[in-house]
Amino acid sequence: MAGHTILLNLLGGIALLLWATRMVKTGVLRAFGERFRKAVAQATANPLRACLAGIGVATAVQSSSATGLIVVSFAERGLIPLSAALAVMLGADIGSTLVVQALSFNLSALIPVLLIVGVGAFMVFKSPTVQQVGRIIIGLALMILSLGMVVGASAELRASTVLALVLERLAGDPILAVIMGALLTWIVHSSVAMVLLVISLTAVGMLSPALGLALVLGANVGSGLIPIGLSLRSAAPARRVLWGNLAFRIIGAVVALPLVPLAADAMGALDPSPARQVANFHTAFNLCLALAFLPLTGLAARLLERWVPETESAGEPTIEHLDESLLDRPKLALGSATREVMRLADMVEIMLRETILAFEENGEKRRNAIRELDDPVDRLQEEIKLYLTKLTRQPLSDADSRRAFDLILFTTNLEHIGDIIVKSLLELAAKKERHQLAFSPEGWEEIRAMHARVLDQMRLAMTVFVTRDIKMARELVVEKDRIRQAEREATESHLRRLREGTVASIETSALHLDILRDLKRINSHIVSVAYPILEASGELRESRLRVAAE
Repeated sequence: MAGHTILLNLLGGIALLLWATRMVKTGVLRAFGERFRKAVAQATANPLRACLAGIGVATAVQSSSATGLIVVSFAERGLIPLSAALAVMLGADIGSTLVVQALSFNLSALIPVLLIVGVGAFMVFKSPTVQQVGRIIIGLALMILSLGMVVGASAELRASTVLALVLERLAGDPILAVIMGALLTWIVHSSVAMVLLVISLTAVGMLSPALGLALVLGANVGSGLIPIGLSLRSAAPARRVLWGNLAFRIIGAVVALPLVPLAADAMGALDPSPARQVANFHTAFNLCLALAFLPLTGLAARLLERWVPETESAGEPTIEHLDESLLDRPKLALGSATREVMRLADMVEIMLRETILAFEENGEKRRNAIRELDDPVDRLQEEIKLYLTKLTRQPLSDADSRRAFDLILFTTNLEHIGDIIVKSLLELAAKKERHQLAFSPEGWEEIRAMHARVLDQMRLAMTVFVTRDIKMARELVVEKDRIRQAEREATESHLRRLREGTVASIETSALHLDILRDLKRINSHIVSVAYPILEASGELRESRLRVAAE
């Protein structure tokens, strides 16, 4: 086979591996992301529990980096202590190795079955969760397929004298091998994909076991670098988590690097398969990290709080994109304003997502964290409105003028959602805690279901806002009517429980009905983003009222 064909197949296999890994991660987060976020948020009881939560989430998501970003979002808002966040990260590192362990076996016989089941689930079922599970299964099949492509292509490269010389030089310099592994992992943004690639190359004899182990150490360091690059502008609590996690990995790599020859012999005695040796070392390294640093997370947290001080108030976010020099170029100015509106929408979505948890455990802490976002939301909304008002003083086309108005309208509705959350829902949560009230199981499930539907609406609205897709805008409005009907049915169900004398329903009646009403109000503000899009395309009627009879 020609050299360029071999290289093309190898790069194609690597590209498919990266895409499949991303596909599985995306499917898992879309289907079960809320459950994982809740698991992480509640992992504060002790370091061991936090570590186990990290293992579970990272195993499912197939990415310690993705788990890290979830942890960072909670640490940034004070919803999880720094010591617990560090413990979750140690667990996440172990969780990602379990994925590697499973895929280090020869699973090629499962590819057709996984593809059939995955495509069937995605195309036959209408449930979004089932469709995402189908996406996950397809991604797993493609990961196994891509590993076969990498093995097949790399086997052909064993005869290359140039490559042999490069690898020999790399094997003679373990420090360079670690740096190379870290750099490649940062480039591909996936430690799982990088370690699987090392396993594949070791399996065909391109890499010696010792070199494979050194590259795996680099992959672990590189995995710690990935979320840091994505969170450079985060607040100090978030950066403390990321720097602490990276420090654990670097210290572990420095200690383990001189022991690589001994580790290679030990892994060889444990399993003769070179691929399994690399996978086992990857797991053993992260287990040792957890055993060594889990008892020290409290001390590490205190040191990080001293070394990474607060730089600015979380209540005063920087305005990143509202550049007044662009006001004489309306298209660019509208693009800048749109980016800030998306930041505003992200903040409001966080407030809405966390609100339901304020009615559960740790209510006061959560309420305070949500309230701290209200001032930044108000300030950012005001800055966007002033910026767009200045823009409308410039000569604008009808389309640009309409777009500016739509942006102002959407930011106003987002700010109203924040007000409903802070001034009404959080007060209801405080009242529930103050009077030690408890919803009936059926009533609480109705509230949670309504909240989940409104949260889904929020995410869909953000997509509609960016894409201006007419079909999705229609879906947003149709779901509004369904939620209105669901609110009516939940109210009737609650009144039925009152008639039956259910004690919990009687005690929480006012709270229950007010929460349903507020969620319906929030949904109305969310859906407003669809109306200008549908109106411009002629999809709206002039009135909901019937024409009066003559």
